[in-house]
Amino acid sequence: MPLRPPIRNVSKRRQVARIQTRATMAIRQSEESSMEAKRFAGVAIVCSVAMGLLSACGTRHVSRDISADGVPGEVVFPAVERAVLKEGTFPNLDDLRQVAPGVSKEQLYHLLGRPHFREGYAGVREWDYLFHFRREGGVTTCQYKVVFDQNYLARSFYWLPEACGDVLREPVAAEPSSSPAAAASRRFTLSADALFAFGRAGLDDLQPEGRAEVARVAKALLDAKDLREVRVTGHTDRIGSDAANHSLSRERAETVRRLLIAEGVPAQRISAEGRGESEPVVGHCEAAKGRDALIACLQPNRRVEISADVEQ
Repeated sequence: MPLRPPIRNVSKRRQVARIQTRATMAIRQSEESSMEAKRFAGVAIVCSVAMGLLSACGTRHVSRDISADGVPGEVVFPAVERAVLKEGTFPNLDDLRQVAPGVSKEQLYHLLGRPHFREGYAGVREWDYLFHFRREGGVTTCQYKVVFDQNYLARSFYWLPEACGDVLREPVAAEPSSSPAAAASRRFTLSADALFAFGRAGLDDLQPEGRAEVARVAKALLDAKDLREVRVTGHTDRIGSDAANHSLSRERAETVRRLLIAEGVPAQRISAEGRGESEPVVGHCEAAKGRDALIACLQPNRRVEISADVEQ
């Protein structure tokens, strides 16, 4: 009759088997954790590279003397061949019309995409784009610049060439009647001396009577039956250089535009431009003796004109 193995030996073999099974499971769990860590590290690297494209590798700005409220002393556009997105884009005009003073970089990114030049995110005061528009006879290429204030909110906008801004003008819907209403033009001329301190153009430089005058114009525009388009044009006298006068006239026009928007005039219907000293009202001040007399004589040339197309 064969002898049975001792019960004690059977129990030991079972314990060894259980220990081996647990060791095998622990090794497998360790390998799976290692693979998961590698996958997580890969995702982290991809995210870091994406953020780097909008921050570490960007330039802050090329325009000069950008003020705290987002107006450059001199607007400088980067060379087209320096674009990172060489082919540019065909923007959605409805999205482009939504860009207005006060939009954040996140909102701008959602509307227009990332900047097309080597401009980053953190600490950057301007973004540049290369846009194409289909028009009769072909495609028009334009550069578009957004300048941010000290809080990195969009404040001023520029086109190269300036005429490219016309693409934002919304088409006037046809009236249901057989003969659409004719458009009439209204013009308001504001003395720059009443609006601003001499040689100044910012919001902080506005005089109380100037603010009141712009508010009066805004009310007249809002009371119009059908406001279609508003054009704000800045003018200066001939004192100073051409470049300085052109910049000053543009900044004054942009400041008045921002005031009109603050008073409720739709931003998408207002454009602003500066014409410097090129369109004087008076030109014969040779008899003026001294600088003060010359400044007084040339006063009518320092002005901001607001013209609006409304239904007649």
